[in-house]
Amino acid sequence: MEIAIVGTPEFTLGFELAGITRLHNPESDEETGTILRSMLEENEVGIIVIDAADLSRLSERLRQRLSDSISPTVLGIGTEEDNTLRESIKSAIGVDLWK
Repeated sequence: MEIAIVGTPEFTLGFELAGITRLHNPESDEETGTILRSMLEENEVGIIVIDAADLSRLSERLRQRLSDSISPTVLGIGTEEDNTLRESIKSAIGVDLWK
């Protein structure tokens, strides 16, 4: 299983330095949506990491689909407060680790 990173070159740089090679730098929200939809259909991708700010700009329908996805698991990370990681862990193991 691979880890895929989606975001600006500045966002993906740290992951690239850590050795992750599956990096996507979309230039628009539409391109981000297209990349994410295609990765949801791939069996090779186990985790998708996306900037939380980019995730929040996607359509509600696509965000819900990403949130419901078990494999790949989609993690929104960044400086904005976001519960994506918390909800993903809760969905995967059935326990809220933050309580």
